[in-house]
Amino acid sequence: MDNLWEKYAKVLVDYSVNVQPEELTIIRTDSYLAQPLIKEIYKQVLLKGAYPVVRMGVEGLNEVYIKNATDKQLEFIDPMTQIEYEQAKNLISIGAPLNVKSMARLDSKKLAKRSGVMKQLSSKMLERSAKGDLKWVIADFPTNALAQEANMSLDEYKQFLIKACYLHLDDPVGKWREIGENQEKIAQYLNTKSEIRITGEKTDITFNVKGRIWKSCAGEYNFPDGEVYTSPVENSANGQIYFDFPQIYRGNEAQKVLLTLKDGKIIDAKADKGEEFLINMLDMDEGSRFVGEIAIGTNDMIQDVTGNILFDEKIGGSIHMAAGASYPDTGGKNVSGLHWDLIKNMKNGGEIYADNILIYKDGKFII
Repeated sequence: MDNLWEKYAKVLVDYSVNVQPEELTIIRTDSYLAQPLIKEIYKQVLLKGAYPVVRMGVEGLNEVYIKNATDKQLEFIDPMTQIEYEQAKNLISIGAPLNVKSMARLDSKKLAKRSGVMKQLSSKMLERSAKGDLKWVIADFPTNALAQEANMSLDEYKQFLIKACYLHLDDPVGKWREIGENQEKIAQYLNTKSEIRITGEKTDITFNVKGRIWKSCAGEYNFPDGEVYTSPVENSANGQIYFDFPQIYRGNEAQKVLLTLKDGKIIDAKADKGEEFLINMLDMDEGSRFVGEIAIGTNDMIQDVTGNILFDEKIGGSIHMAAGASYPDTGGKNVSGLHWDLIKNMKNGGEIYADNILIYKDGKFII
């Protein structure tokens, strides 16, 4: 694996976003730690004849901003960032945190306000992506902070990332294409169904998905990947759902989350830990209490909760439901500054029914 970063970069550039000549390509990272990978991505974009621009963050700036910004400053969007979202053809974002808890003790109401302001950019990104005018991918570089959160050594975490991305194979792109073909069959089957019912521990909930499009995720937007997802009809979710895994959002954690939904809206939210933060996020804006996504994780190389949503939502044998923004390319119409993926273990008796047909049991599809 001496050429790991080159191999990683080629997959992201050639496969995930498929960079073309003369395309403006923004390469973003939140710290200097990802430099080996960033340099390789920059090189690969140049070799494609495109125009790479690197945006490297400074650790701690977001903390300083939230602590000191006035309401007026929280509402400001800098024009350079706006131009990137409006004009870039490719966005490659690499997470490489030094501290995953730097935002954990900040004012959750200020965080919610800022997220609400930024929703116009995230909505623009999703709209352009749905039209095929923008390609984007989110990936990670292994750091001590991510390893500690996952209760691993740095080397263990690096090996975990490599296998989750199938970078240990001679042809990782071929593997992801194979995964995509298999998942596409599931998505096409689900596209013929109108109602999804999920049952399990403290869980019995239904969603209307008629007219919505199920999508297969095989490394084009997230890397690693492994899920099939859609955005349910906005007013359709009814029932109760329990999330037994720890739910982490912006360094904050909610545990044992129990949500009750009626006519699409979360009308009650409880958590054994982090309930105040959970409720503040759900009260972010008019769309944050509605369901933006339901998805089924399929990556069997990911089995343990790591505290990193990029990996955890793909856990083979899990499902997740996102509160907040939906995906326009699936037919979703819900707009919000929030998109919090809440993950549920399905290996302990969980079942999924499509139009009253049992299609999934104990973490595996049976169709």
